[in-house]
Amino acid sequence: MTVSEKDVRAAAPANAPENVIEFVTRIAELAKPENVYFTDGSQEEWDRLTTEMVESGVFTRLNPDKRPNSFLARSLPSDVARVESRTFICSEKEEDAGPTNNWYDPVEMKKILHEKFDGAMRGRTLYVIPFSMGPLGGPISQLGIELTDSPYVVVNMRIMTRMGSAAMDLIAEGRPWVPAVHSVGAPLAEHEKDTTWPCNDEKYITHFPETNEIWSFGSGYGGNALLGKKCYALRIASTMARRDGWMAEHMLILRLTNEKTGKQYHVTAAFPSACGKTNLAMLQPTIPGYKVETVGDDIAWMRPGPDGRLRAINPEAGFFGVAPGTSYDTNPMAMDTMKANTIFTNVALTDDGDVWWEGIDAPMPEHLIDWQGNDFTPADAAEGKKAAHPNSRFTTPASQCPIICPDWEAPEGVAIDAILFGGRRATNVPLVAEQYENAHGVFIGSAVASEVTAAALDAKVGSLRHDPMAMLPFCGYHMADYWTHWLEMQEQLGDKFPKVYQVNWFRKDENGKFIWPGYGENSRVLDWIVRRASGEAGAIDGVTGRYPKFEEFNLEGLDLGEEEWAKMYDIDPEAWSAEMDDTEEYYKQFGDKLPEAIKEQLAKFRERIAKAKNA
Repeated sequence: MTVSEKDVRAAAPANAPENVIEFVTRIAELAKPENVYFTDGSQEEWDRLTTEMVESGVFTRLNPDKRPNSFLARSLPSDVARVESRTFICSEKEEDAGPTNNWYDPVEMKKILHEKFDGAMRGRTLYVIPFSMGPLGGPISQLGIELTDSPYVVVNMRIMTRMGSAAMDLIAEGRPWVPAVHSVGAPLAEHEKDTTWPCNDEKYITHFPETNEIWSFGSGYGGNALLGKKCYALRIASTMARRDGWMAEHMLILRLTNEKTGKQYHVTAAFPSACGKTNLAMLQPTIPGYKVETVGDDIAWMRPGPDGRLRAINPEAGFFGVAPGTSYDTNPMAMDTMKANTIFTNVALTDDGDVWWEGIDAPMPEHLIDWQGNDFTPADAAEGKKAAHPNSRFTTPASQCPIICPDWEAPEGVAIDAILFGGRRATNVPLVAEQYENAHGVFIGSAVASEVTAAALDAKVGSLRHDPMAMLPFCGYHMADYWTHWLEMQEQLGDKFPKVYQVNWFRKDENGKFIWPGYGENSRVLDWIVRRASGEAGAIDGVTGRYPKFEEFNLEGLDLGEEEWAKMYDIDPEAWSAEMDDTEEYYKQFGDKLPEAIKEQLAKFRERIAKAKNA
């Protein structure tokens, strides 16, 4: 027996409007679930679903004395991360997707999806998840409905979005919403026993920009299945933002308060992976007189406010962070955030019912259950095996962060003072450099390249990988059109558009040692940036931008003198010349769409390099 329109109407709450009932009915008739359930986001619902998942073996309940109301899930080794090769932008014209996206014809993709979804939810429950990205009803917020056959997705979406009846109320008022359809792609025959991690070897994560639709098939994991995250908040939102005059960016948001003056500054920052993004979002300043509070750790939606300034919200309600390497040494605020009400995925389990991963503060116990459910001992670690998967995750409520900003849910957002772009660069990129002009800021973001780490198997370690604005996997349309949109937003806001800064915490000396200590000391860089914003600090002109004056930069208490400073700002013109050749080659793939302003900035950069060569 499968669900009919009559069943959908019987299951629907009183506030479900007709267009929602039609959507659910259409997908139910295609996917043929056994039941349909409309989620309300309540604590009772959470308790019931998590208990059901513990009973079915999907979840392990963690020790309530150590991790109250927290759970561990283990995925299959074939379903542990976003699958970029199976992620598609299905714009009507291939050229609109651009060379950095996988394009698929939308008509052909819909045919494939209808085949895949035909009966895909057989034997399962279709869950209806109304949700808000951003504070409920806010001027920058957006609504959506995800249909899924995964209770794991339901409980994670409860943490990551404002999910449930209140979101449905707004949809019932007639506000627009994004339809998102997800299935693990593992139908159950009658009396067939389910697995603890249903998924399909074949995966499709698809986006239809013209109709704002998301369809995902085959994966139960992370950004492939929690469709409010990268799929909506970046790929679809970036196309919506371009149409409607706002910005959807892969950026953290923090508030820096000068405790002497009470003045508040807000900074966003975009970094490729393995560049300390979460650490900066939850920074613990080492210099007195400053306080940092977290607004968001991953995504910023920014819209011009009534005062003409760019205002940002964090559209998410939770943190979906990588566990390995997170510790009280590297990020104490993240560690405190996940003490309770947290879902861990693919970390190791201790014998006393707590979690463990590589890089956590505690030494490796004599015995663990690893992320695949097997016994694990220090002998396994000695063979190079990992107890936790390198991409293992925690899903935890942002509201639990000890330094969450009091205004993190302000519907109108916070006014942005500065935007940071950075990557992992051992040479040639200084600690911090300020843009020369607005278009130079876009050039800085467009040319971001980071050194490949050992985690990437398809490129030589140390080689440069371009990741413009840290949006390479997440921009829902042509990257050059995206840069044009940035330039148009700058033109619209003029001198009220935030200044852009390039930062690099990873400069090394001749012995391969990091020169800059990083972590909490990065507050010194923020200190200079906000003093620039308020006109209190000077700068000198350099090759890559405007640099701090050594004597005006707060290095008090650091064992770092003029010699080390000079090393961090040492510019090799020949190396920069070669990198600009590489950047120019990278730009060629964008053809005629590459904005003239970017070409002009490249030419100006080459002029500064030539001057440095002759200096």
